[in-house]
Amino acid sequence: MKADTPPGPGKAPCGTCPYRRDVPAGVWDASEYEKLPAYDGETWEQAMKGAIGLFYCHQQDGNLCAGWVGCHDMDQMLALRISRVDPSTFDYVSPVPLFASGQEACDHGMSGVLDPGKDALLAIKKLRTKRRRKLQTK
Repeated sequence: MKADTPPGPGKAPCGTCPYRRDVPAGVWDASEYEKLPAYDGETWEQAMKGAIGLFYCHQQDGNLCAGWVGCHDMDQMLALRISRVDPSTFDYVSPVPLFASGQEACDHGMSGVLDPGKDALLAIKKLRTKRRRKLQTK
């Protein structure tokens, strides 16, 4: 992505997106899941809950989180009213099933934080390996 190009969502939520229904619980730290419900409220409520910034993909690829864009009503998103984004953000439809709200995604993710299952542990291992490689190439 060029520096002057506003961010937009990826083609699909990444394989470990906390909004995806098929991602195991507990892949991310509790602090990451706790951010999700703040974007559920009415536009005026979002600022009071700290949801004033754009929500980027956890894969750090420069795109907006496609799960975040697909889950929430972008026409009501405070973060989009105060930021410049690619117009495609407003028409995005996720090709994979997502939770109906940030709260629902948070509840699912938090259910595995203290005791992640085998699939979550495998996803965590893959994420750590990917991040390590990314740091080595810098």
